[in-house]
Amino acid sequence: MADDAEAGSTGRSKYRRVVLKISGESFTHPGERGIAMDEVVQIAEQTQRAAQHGTEIAIVVGGGNILRGAHFTSGSSSIQEATAHYMGMLATVMNGLALQDALESLGCATRLSTAIRMDGIAEPYIRRRARRHLEKGRIVILAAGTGSPFVTTDTAATQRALELEADILLKATRVDGVYSDDPEKNPHAVLYSELNYQEVQQQNLRVMDSTAIAQSMEHDLPILVFNYRKPGNIDKAVRGEKVGTLVCSNKKVAKV
Repeated sequence: MADDAEAGSTGRSKYRRVVLKISGESFTHPGERGIAMDEVVQIAEQTQRAAQHGTEIAIVVGGGNILRGAHFTSGSSSIQEATAHYMGMLATVMNGLALQDALESLGCATRLSTAIRMDGIAEPYIRRRARRHLEKGRIVILAAGTGSPFVTTDTAATQRALELEADILLKATRVDGVYSDDPEKNPHAVLYSELNYQEVQQQNLRVMDSTAIAQSMEHDLPILVFNYRKPGNIDKAVRGEKVGTLVCSNKKVAKV
């Protein structure tokens, strides 16, 4: 892994391999549902630029823009909770197909891998195969979560980052990083530049779900939470430039 000075002076990426987590809401316009290809293309363009620096990129996609399993888990629903989660996994595959086409329209080599077998449209996720694709410079899109219900795509992203030996997990969001409170409700909420895992847990900060944080802490996997909607931020995050909030071990709280 290159140091910060080298990354900044040569324009090369700081990280050899990253996992980028993109929520389903990123695939559509704010407040809307479905897939908006102009939004998908913007993500693809940023990812393409980041990949040009030589970083191997795997992307875990969510499906909340189409369907969330939690929508069907009320007491009045006739759909079992596990079934609802599987439906949500299928939504992530739809997003994965859209992102794959957007990336390939820009000339990127890609592979779409799913945790649930769908041989007609994607290849099954196999860790060694995914690693080989990354080594060959292909952008690997990982859909269908872990393939099991009751597991969020945040946790899926953490597991894939650990399996693929990524240097960092990049969580792309619509906000600038991790705040002390909801910035939309509290104008005095503080944006942190750095946090450690224990602070995230103790303050119950909205970074990722508790399982993802616990796994990251156990295996010392750093997480960078940043605003992908600011042009160039995915590129900056991959290059190791200061952007968003870094969550890692043995860090004192630093406020922006």
